[in-house]
Amino acid sequence: MAKSQYSVKVEPYLELIEGWTRDGLVMSQIAEKLGISKTTLYKYMQEHSELSERLKKGREVSDAQVENELFKKAVGFTRIEKKPFKVKKVDYENGKRKCEREEVVMVDQEVYYPPELGAQVFWLKNRKPDKWREKVENKIETEEDGVGVMILTPVKEAEDE
Repeated sequence: MAKSQYSVKVEPYLELIEGWTRDGLVMSQIAEKLGISKTTLYKYMQEHSELSERLKKGREVSDAQVENELFKKAVGFTRIEKKPFKVKKVDYENGKRKCEREEVVMVDQEVYYPPELGAQVFWLKNRKPDKWREKVENKIETEEDGVGVMILTPVKEAEDE
């Protein structure tokens, strides 16, 4: 009996598929790497839970990494980076200056990255949409073509009456 296309083209590559997903490849790219259509890949996902689980696991890892990086961008962070510095070396012989040379040495330096407004806005709009969404306050239309300007303002909490 002939092996199924799944057992030949997908099953041996489940670990790779998880890695590809973790690395950010989308379904069409994964299907192309496997030599199958995107439709077939979706069909296999419905029929084979191990494939769905690998795809889900890969996405969870990369999504968590992106979330962590977005959070760091929103609140600011410090990290140690290697920086090159020139150092002057002087050699002496019998108390007299013999020669002088410069060397480049790598030194650990703490670098501060301040919070980024764009990351903060994105975070708040998605994590607290009831408080940080934008809503239309006014709509102005021209008579000619119905095109106009929409003014967006942050939503304020309703005051208790």
